[in-house]
Amino acid sequence: MKKCAFRAGAALALVTTLFLVAAHADDRPVKKNKDFVPVSQAGAFPMVTTGVIVKIKSVAIGQDGTLVARFTLTDSQGLGLDVKGVQTPGQEGLGFVAAYIPKGQTQYVAYTTTTTKATSNSNAPQVQAGMDSAGSYALVDPTSGTWDYTFSIKLPANYDATVTHSVGVQVERDLSAYGYPTMFTSNDVYNFVPNGAPVTVTRDVVSEKACNGCHDPLNAHGSPGPRTLMAFCVLCHTPQSTNPDTLNTVDMKVFIHKIHMGSSLPSVVAGGTYQIVHRGSVKDFSTVVFPQDIRNCTTCHASGPAQADNWKTAPSRAVCGSCHDDVNFATGKNHLNLVQQDDNQCAQCHSSKGVQDFDPAIPNAHVIPNYSTSLPGIVLKIVGVTNATAGNAPTVSFVVKDKSGNPVDITKVSSFRMVLAGPNTDYGTGPAGIRVSESPAATATLTAGVYSYTMTNKIPAGATGSYTVSLESTNNVTLLAGTTASQAAVDTAVPVEYYFSVDKSTVVPRRTVVATVNCSACHKDLTIVHGGARGNTQECVECHNPTLTDGTSKQSVSFATQIHSIHRGANLANPYVLGTTNFQSVLFPGDLRDCAKCHVNSSYQVDNVTTTVAVASPGGFTPTTPPISAACQGCHDDKATASHALSNTTSLGEACLACHGNNSEFSVDAVHARQQ
Repeated sequence: MKKCAFRAGAALALVTTLFLVAAHADDRPVKKNKDFVPVSQAGAFPMVTTGVIVKIKSVAIGQDGTLVARFTLTDSQGLGLDVKGVQTPGQEGLGFVAAYIPKGQTQYVAYTTTTTKATSNSNAPQVQAGMDSAGSYALVDPTSGTWDYTFSIKLPANYDATVTHSVGVQVERDLSAYGYPTMFTSNDVYNFVPNGAPVTVTRDVVSEKACNGCHDPLNAHGSPGPRTLMAFCVLCHTPQSTNPDTLNTVDMKVFIHKIHMGSSLPSVVAGGTYQIVHRGSVKDFSTVVFPQDIRNCTTCHASGPAQADNWKTAPSRAVCGSCHDDVNFATGKNHLNLVQQDDNQCAQCHSSKGVQDFDPAIPNAHVIPNYSTSLPGIVLKIVGVTNATAGNAPTVSFVVKDKSGNPVDITKVSSFRMVLAGPNTDYGTGPAGIRVSESPAATATLTAGVYSYTMTNKIPAGATGSYTVSLESTNNVTLLAGTTASQAAVDTAVPVEYYFSVDKSTVVPRRTVVATVNCSACHKDLTIVHGGARGNTQECVECHNPTLTDGTSKQSVSFATQIHSIHRGANLANPYVLGTTNFQSVLFPGDLRDCAKCHVNSSYQVDNVTTTVAVASPGGFTPTTPPISAACQGCHDDKATASHALSNTTSLGEACLACHGNNSEFSVDAVHARQQ
């Protein structure tokens, strides 16, 4: 391929002219477009556009193995960027990786490798796939930001031109000189077969969408990291790559399983560690706690990718041993004494489809007892509430069936609870506030399939507006009882709420702040807490209301404060302790600035906070904290923030709206904004 020379004449002048004209265009006023920011300290560039986007357009291989990737490099407005950061603002750091999938195989082998020495011990150097950045650039078209990159390495003379080849590129655009504290990043992967045949073999096992359910978004090797595409990750995280300090493989199928297994790895439970040393820095994954049951394989291996079913159709010693790292396939230890010298026979026992739960088939061996399809199920429904007026004990009518529609005898289940809470503005607060629970199993009457129960607790005298009654139930069962495969399980009902008026006014449900489905993106379901009975955020807030504090630490467990503090975890300034558990050990996998990850209906905006009830102060700096400040201090729990909130609270209330309201300079969206 002929190289295009980089000339400092008319072409680069055109880049600068186009950049400045576009930046000053009348349809892009500075005050209305956050991508254009005036800069006083950079005289060469009166305006700066942000963002960076890199795309590989083609790849050519010369007869001597020279590898050339043609790509475009633009800002968020589509304007071409100078890879050297001379004619356009910002330094661009690029790196390229080249790899191929050998015939008959499913994983990449990288061409761009280095032999890396250990930094913490005398281990022998190890091969690692890596980036190529020592090649040369040639400008092709300044308007579109098109460049050619010639790799510093050449492909071997005997490379296979009939198999899938891939080139990946990453870029980090540094605009720190213009006031931006973090990098703008992008990455891309281009697949091709050198002889021109169509690409039919790819490595496509897990999608970014699945990763982003928790990681929001997935990124690595920086903050933010430039590598967000799984197709890029697998180019370097290949079986040929070994961490020299620990001698642990960083092969993707092993590495990712071990990271997510973390503290539950048998080797870690036995007192060991799981670590990778990267550029001299120890990355210890031994404290990672997966936020749901690790047996939920399809949380990551969701449908969509071409090889999404690999987790159950392609068992191997490496992938299975990554989680079950106490198995010794060479000796048969913890493998029913069965020696496994290769992977040829794995699928004979561990097939993709078995006969029943908990048999050796991979999906069945990973069945979580509480999710077993053999559970009869408990389905709750509240039909109505009568005698629901102030000072009276309400009578609740409800139906309980299994998932097949058969009646369930509530005297035979392990737990059955009814909760009365109100007012719906803020449960348990005010002179008419209440939150009580009762067990109706013993005294409820059954007529025509409908239970009726009159509560012993009464709606408070003077109550007005709307209140809530809810039901919860669980049943402890044994699956495959009497067999060696028997498993204890908890059959759990989804809690249900019923909203009603105590004074014939319009029924107003309790506001929805956080959606259960949003929690499930990471947690699968919320039955992991409280014995499995309360898998619904609208149920959680009945107890986790402003009046509730922890009996040991006296810290607030009001939902807003508690959930913010738990998820802030390791980044808290002060311990958040409930009982004997200090949640400063929590490692949140996403970006805490993304409030909408959990919240719905813009409920995180201070403009939309309707409650006025104070809670026990986060950090304990003052006796109580009003609701907006308390929610914010659930994350920002340092003394300075508490002082700021206190100084902006008067007898008239909190002044948060003045600075942090929707249209204010320091709105929640503005202060939590991510660059890209």
